[in-house]
Amino acid sequence: MRIGVDLGGSKIEAIALDENGNELLRHRVETPAGNYQATLQAIVNLIQYIEQNTDQSGTIGIGTPGSISHKTQLLRNSNSVCMNGRPVKTDLQSLLKRKIRISNDANCFALSEATDGAAKGAAIVFGVIIGTGTGAGIIVDGKALSGQNAIAGEWGHNPLPWPKDNERPGPDCYCGKQGCIETFLSGPGLSVDYLAATGQNKTAIEIAAAAENNAQAEVCLQRYEDRMARGLAHIINIIDPDVIVLGGGMSNISRLYKNVPELWGDYVFSDEVNTRLLPPMYGDSSGVRGAAWLWNK
Repeated sequence: MRIGVDLGGSKIEAIALDENGNELLRHRVETPAGNYQATLQAIVNLIQYIEQNTDQSGTIGIGTPGSISHKTQLLRNSNSVCMNGRPVKTDLQSLLKRKIRISNDANCFALSEATDGAAKGAAIVFGVIIGTGTGAGIIVDGKALSGQNAIAGEWGHNPLPWPKDNERPGPDCYCGKQGCIETFLSGPGLSVDYLAATGQNKTAIEIAAAAENNAQAEVCLQRYEDRMARGLAHIINIIDPDVIVLGGGMSNISRLYKNVPELWGDYVFSDEVNTRLLPPMYGDSSGVRGAAWLWNK
Protein backbone atom coordinates (compact mmCIF):
# COMPACT_ATOMS: atom_id res chain seq x y z
CA MET A 1 0.00 0.00 0.00
CA ARG A 2 1.16 3.53 -0.83
CA ILE A 3 0.04 6.49 1.25
CA GLY A 4 0.11 9.99 -0.21
CA VAL A 5 -0.35 13.22 1.72
CA ASP A 6 -1.07 16.57 0.07
CA LEU A 7 -0.23 19.50 2.35
CA GLY A 8 -2.24 22.57 1.39
CA GLY A 9 -2.76 25.96 2.93
CA SER A 10 -6.36 25.21 3.97
CA LYS A 11 -6.53 21.40 4.04
CA ILE A 12 -4.35 18.32 4.35
CA GLU A 13 -5.52 15.29 2.41
CA ALA A 14 -4.30 11.70 2.58
CA ILE A 15 -4.98 8.79 0.24
CA ALA A 16 -4.13 5.11 0.20
CA LEU A 17 -3.53 3.34 -3.12
CA ASP A 18 -3.05 -0.34 -3.74
CA GLU A 19 -0.28 -1.60 -6.04
CA ASN A 20 -2.46 -0.99 -9.11
CA GLY A 21 -3.36 2.58 -8.17
CA ASN A 22 -6.86 1.76 -6.94
CA GLU A 23 -8.04 4.03 -4.14
CA LEU A 24 -8.47 2.24 -0.83
CA LEU A 25 -9.26 5.18 1.44
CA ARG A 26 -9.16 8.96 1.44
CA HIS A 27 -9.45 11.41 4.31
CA ARG A 28 -8.82 15.13 4.84
CA VAL A 29 -8.57 17.59 7.71
CA GLU A 30 -8.17 21.35 7.99
CA THR A 31 -4.62 22.65 8.06
CA PRO A 32 -3.72 24.15 11.45
CA ALA A 33 -3.02 27.65 10.16
CA GLY A 34 0.34 29.09 11.14
CA ASN A 35 1.23 26.27 13.53
CA TYR A 36 4.20 24.15 12.49
CA GLN A 37 4.05 21.50 15.19
CA ALA A 38 0.28 21.13 14.90
CA THR A 39 0.62 20.72 11.12
CA LEU A 40 3.16 17.93 11.54
CA GLN A 41 0.91 16.21 14.07
CA ALA A 42 -2.08 16.52 11.75
CA ILE A 43 -0.07 14.72 9.05
CA VAL A 44 0.92 11.97 11.48
CA ASN A 45 -2.68 11.59 12.65
CA LEU A 46 -3.90 11.28 9.05
CA ILE A 47 -1.39 8.54 8.29
CA GLN A 48 -2.34 6.69 11.46
CA TYR A 49 -6.03 6.99 10.51
CA ILE A 50 -5.36 5.56 7.06
CA GLU A 51 -3.34 2.62 8.38
CA GLN A 52 -5.77 1.83 11.17
CA ASN A 53 -8.76 1.87 8.84
CA THR A 54 -7.12 -0.22 6.13
CA ASP A 55 -5.38 -2.50 8.60
CA GLN A 56 -2.23 -2.10 6.51
CA SER A 57 1.10 -0.31 6.74
CA GLY A 58 2.20 1.70 3.73
CA THR A 59 4.99 3.74 2.22
CA ILE A 60 4.58 7.47 2.77
CA GLY A 61 4.96 10.28 0.24
CA ILE A 62 4.32 13.94 1.03
CA GLY A 63 3.51 16.68 -1.48
CA THR A 64 4.11 20.20 -0.25
CA PRO A 65 4.34 23.70 -1.69
CA GLY A 66 7.98 24.68 -1.95
CA SER A 67 10.94 22.32 -1.89
CA ILE A 68 13.60 20.96 0.43
CA SER A 69 16.87 22.88 0.00
CA HIS A 70 19.79 20.62 -0.85
CA LYS A 71 22.04 23.02 1.03
CA THR A 72 20.18 23.30 4.34
CA GLN A 73 17.66 20.41 4.20
CA LEU A 74 15.03 22.96 5.22
CA LEU A 75 11.77 23.70 3.40
CA ARG A 76 11.69 26.91 1.35
CA ASN A 77 9.30 28.82 -0.92
CA SER A 78 6.15 27.37 0.67
CA ASN A 79 3.03 29.52 0.78
CA SER A 80 2.34 27.83 4.14
CA VAL A 81 4.94 30.17 5.57
CA CYS A 82 5.14 28.53 8.99
CA MET A 83 6.76 25.55 7.26
CA ASN A 84 9.59 27.57 5.70
CA GLY A 85 13.02 27.24 7.26
CA ARG A 86 11.97 24.05 9.04
CA PRO A 87 13.40 20.51 8.78
CA VAL A 88 10.04 19.11 7.70
CA LYS A 89 11.29 15.80 6.35
CA THR A 90 13.57 15.12 9.31
CA ASP A 91 10.89 16.02 11.85
CA LEU A 92 8.22 13.88 10.17
CA GLN A 93 10.56 10.90 9.92
CA SER A 94 11.29 11.29 13.62
CA LEU A 95 7.60 11.39 14.51
CA LEU A 96 6.68 8.50 12.19
CA LYS A 97 9.81 6.49 12.95
CA ARG A 98 10.32 5.56 9.28
CA LYS A 99 11.59 6.95 5.99
CA ILE A 100 9.36 9.18 3.91
CA ARG A 101 9.68 10.89 0.52
CA ILE A 102 8.82 14.54 -0.02
CA SER A 103 8.41 16.44 -3.27
CA ASN A 104 6.96 19.68 -4.56
CA ASP A 105 3.20 19.60 -5.12
CA ALA A 106 3.62 20.38 -8.83
CA ASN A 107 6.00 17.43 -9.15
CA CYS A 108 3.36 15.26 -7.50
CA PHE A 109 0.70 16.50 -9.92
CA ALA A 110 2.93 15.71 -12.89
CA LEU A 111 3.91 12.30 -11.47
CA SER A 112 0.28 11.32 -10.95
CA GLU A 113 -0.70 12.19 -14.50
CA ALA A 114 2.41 10.48 -15.92
CA THR A 115 1.94 7.29 -13.89
CA ASP A 116 -1.70 6.41 -14.49
CA GLY A 117 -3.34 9.61 -15.66
CA ALA A 118 -3.65 11.57 -18.89
CA ALA A 119 0.02 11.07 -19.82
CA LYS A 120 0.32 7.40 -18.84
CA GLY A 121 3.11 5.72 -20.78
CA ALA A 122 4.76 8.95 -21.96
CA ALA A 123 8.53 9.12 -21.50
CA ILE A 124 8.77 12.87 -20.83
CA VAL A 125 5.90 14.76 -19.23
CA PHE A 126 5.62 18.42 -18.27
CA GLY A 127 2.82 18.98 -15.77
CA VAL A 128 1.65 22.53 -15.14
CA ILE A 129 -0.56 23.77 -12.30
CA ILE A 130 -2.10 27.09 -13.29
CA GLY A 131 -4.37 28.62 -10.70
CA THR A 132 -3.63 31.40 -8.25
CA GLY A 133 0.03 30.79 -9.16
CA THR A 134 1.92 28.85 -11.79
CA GLY A 135 4.02 25.80 -10.92
CA ALA A 136 5.26 22.83 -12.89
CA GLY A 137 6.97 19.48 -12.65
CA ILE A 138 9.03 17.38 -15.05
CA ILE A 139 8.71 13.59 -15.20
CA VAL A 140 11.29 11.50 -17.07
CA ASP A 141 10.74 7.75 -17.39
CA GLY A 142 8.27 7.76 -14.51
CA LYS A 143 10.44 9.70 -12.08
CA ALA A 144 10.12 13.30 -10.93
CA LEU A 145 13.12 15.39 -11.90
CA SER A 146 14.35 17.46 -8.97
CA GLY A 147 17.62 18.89 -10.28
CA GLN A 148 20.85 20.00 -8.68
CA ASN A 149 19.13 22.92 -6.95
CA ALA A 150 15.76 21.20 -6.39
CA ILE A 151 14.03 23.71 -8.68
CA ALA A 152 13.44 21.70 -11.88
CA GLY A 153 10.16 22.81 -13.42
CA GLU A 154 10.08 26.32 -11.92
CA TRP A 155 8.67 27.56 -15.20
CA GLY A 156 6.52 30.30 -13.74
CA HIS A 157 9.47 32.36 -12.54
CA ASN A 158 11.10 32.78 -15.92
CA PRO A 159 10.32 35.78 -18.14
CA LEU A 160 7.54 35.51 -20.71
CA PRO A 161 9.31 34.51 -23.96
CA TRP A 162 9.29 36.70 -27.06
CA PRO A 163 7.68 39.64 -25.21
CA LYS A 164 5.86 42.30 -27.14
CA ASP A 165 6.52 45.99 -26.54
CA ASN A 166 3.41 46.40 -24.38
CA GLU A 167 4.47 43.40 -22.26
CA ARG A 168 7.75 44.95 -21.16
CA PRO A 169 8.90 45.09 -18.41
CA GLY A 170 5.80 43.22 -17.26
CA PRO A 171 3.85 43.11 -14.00
CA ASP A 172 5.65 42.95 -10.66
CA CYS A 173 6.01 39.43 -9.28
CA TYR A 174 6.24 38.50 -5.61
CA CYS A 175 9.64 36.92 -6.34
CA GLY A 176 11.03 40.43 -6.82
CA LYS A 177 11.29 40.34 -10.61
CA GLN A 178 9.02 41.70 -13.34
CA GLY A 179 7.37 39.97 -16.26
CA CYS A 180 7.43 36.41 -14.89
CA ILE A 181 5.27 33.91 -16.75
CA GLU A 182 3.19 33.53 -13.59
CA THR A 183 2.13 37.19 -13.66
CA PHE A 184 0.63 36.67 -17.13
CA LEU A 185 -0.74 33.11 -17.02
CA SER A 186 -2.08 32.68 -13.49
CA GLY A 187 -5.81 33.18 -12.98
CA PRO A 188 -5.23 36.53 -11.23
CA GLY A 189 -2.87 37.48 -14.08
CA LEU A 190 -5.69 37.04 -16.62
CA SER A 191 -8.02 39.08 -14.41
CA VAL A 192 -5.49 41.91 -14.14
CA ASP A 193 -5.08 41.94 -17.92
CA TYR A 194 -8.85 42.15 -18.41
CA LEU A 195 -9.16 44.93 -15.83
CA ALA A 196 -6.44 46.95 -17.56
CA ALA A 197 -8.16 46.56 -20.94
CA THR A 198 -11.77 47.11 -19.86
CA GLY A 199 -11.83 48.67 -16.40
CA GLN A 200 -13.98 45.74 -15.26
CA ASN A 201 -13.26 43.14 -12.59
CA LYS A 202 -13.88 39.52 -13.59
CA THR A 203 -12.42 36.22 -12.50
CA ALA A 204 -10.51 34.16 -15.05
CA ILE A 205 -13.36 31.67 -15.35
CA GLU A 206 -15.88 34.50 -15.82
CA ILE A 207 -13.72 35.94 -18.60
CA ALA A 208 -13.56 32.57 -20.35
CA ALA A 209 -17.33 32.11 -20.03
CA ALA A 210 -18.00 35.62 -21.37
CA ALA A 211 -15.67 35.28 -24.37
CA GLU A 212 -18.30 33.65 -26.59
CA ASN A 213 -20.53 36.74 -26.54
CA ASN A 214 -18.18 39.50 -25.37
CA ALA A 215 -15.62 40.85 -27.84
CA GLN A 216 -13.41 42.35 -25.13
CA ALA A 217 -13.30 39.06 -23.23
CA GLU A 218 -12.55 37.20 -26.46
CA VAL A 219 -9.61 39.48 -27.31
CA CYS A 220 -8.27 39.14 -23.76
CA LEU A 221 -8.50 35.35 -23.91
CA GLN A 222 -6.79 35.30 -27.29
CA ARG A 223 -3.92 37.29 -25.75
CA TYR A 224 -3.77 34.75 -22.94
CA GLU A 225 -3.66 31.83 -25.38
CA ASP A 226 -0.81 33.38 -27.33
CA ARG A 227 1.13 33.97 -24.11
CA MET A 228 0.58 30.38 -23.03
CA ALA A 229 1.69 29.19 -26.48
CA ARG A 230 4.91 31.18 -26.15
CA GLY A 231 5.54 29.97 -22.63
CA LEU A 232 4.99 26.32 -23.49
CA ALA A 233 6.93 26.57 -26.76
CA HIS A 234 9.91 27.58 -24.64
CA ILE A 235 9.52 24.33 -22.68
CA ILE A 236 9.16 22.27 -25.88
CA ASN A 237 12.37 23.84 -27.21
CA ILE A 238 14.24 22.85 -24.04
CA ILE A 239 12.96 19.44 -22.91
CA ASP A 240 10.83 18.36 -25.92
CA PRO A 241 8.15 16.56 -23.87
CA ASP A 242 5.79 13.94 -25.24
CA VAL A 243 2.89 15.40 -23.28
CA ILE A 244 2.09 18.62 -21.44
CA VAL A 245 -0.74 18.27 -18.91
CA LEU A 246 -2.52 21.31 -17.51
CA GLY A 247 -3.86 21.38 -13.97
CA GLY A 248 -5.32 23.96 -11.62
CA GLY A 249 -8.34 26.16 -12.21
CA MET A 250 -7.23 27.36 -15.64
CA SER A 251 -7.14 23.78 -16.93
CA ASN A 252 -10.94 23.87 -16.99
CA ILE A 253 -10.93 26.28 -19.95
CA SER A 254 -11.52 23.70 -22.67
CA ARG A 255 -10.60 25.87 -25.67
CA LEU A 256 -6.97 26.01 -24.53
CA TYR A 257 -6.35 22.43 -25.66
CA LYS A 258 -7.25 23.27 -29.25
CA ASN A 259 -6.10 26.86 -29.58
CA VAL A 260 -2.71 26.81 -27.84
CA PRO A 261 -1.22 23.97 -29.96
CA GLU A 262 -2.41 25.79 -33.07
CA LEU A 263 -0.29 28.77 -31.99
CA TRP A 264 2.85 27.28 -30.47
CA GLY A 265 4.23 26.05 -33.80
CA ASP A 266 5.18 29.67 -34.60
CA TYR A 267 7.63 29.57 -31.68
CA VAL A 268 8.90 25.98 -31.58
CA PHE A 269 12.24 25.39 -33.32
CA SER A 270 11.00 22.48 -35.43
CA ASP A 271 9.16 21.82 -38.67
CA GLU A 272 6.51 19.87 -36.73
CA VAL A 273 5.26 19.73 -33.14
CA ASN A 274 4.00 16.35 -31.96
CA THR A 275 3.77 17.29 -28.27
CA ARG A 276 0.22 16.83 -26.97
CA LEU A 277 -1.53 19.29 -24.66
CA LEU A 278 -4.01 17.45 -22.44
CA PRO A 279 -6.37 18.09 -19.52
CA PRO A 280 -5.70 16.11 -16.33
CA MET A 281 -7.38 12.79 -15.67
CA TYR A 282 -7.45 13.21 -11.89
CA GLY A 283 -7.74 16.99 -11.56
CA ASP A 284 -7.47 18.17 -7.96
CA SER A 285 -6.75 14.60 -6.85
CA SER A 286 -3.51 14.41 -8.81
CA GLY A 287 -1.46 16.05 -6.06
CA VAL A 288 -2.29 13.52 -3.37
CA ARG A 289 -2.12 10.57 -5.80
CA GLY A 290 1.28 11.75 -7.04
CA ALA A 291 2.55 11.93 -3.46
CA ALA A 292 1.64 8.25 -3.06
CA TRP A 293 3.40 7.44 -6.35
CA LEU A 294 6.68 8.94 -5.06
CA TRP A 295 7.40 5.34 -4.00
CA ASN A 296 6.69 3.98 -7.47
CA LYS A 297 10.37 3.26 -8.07
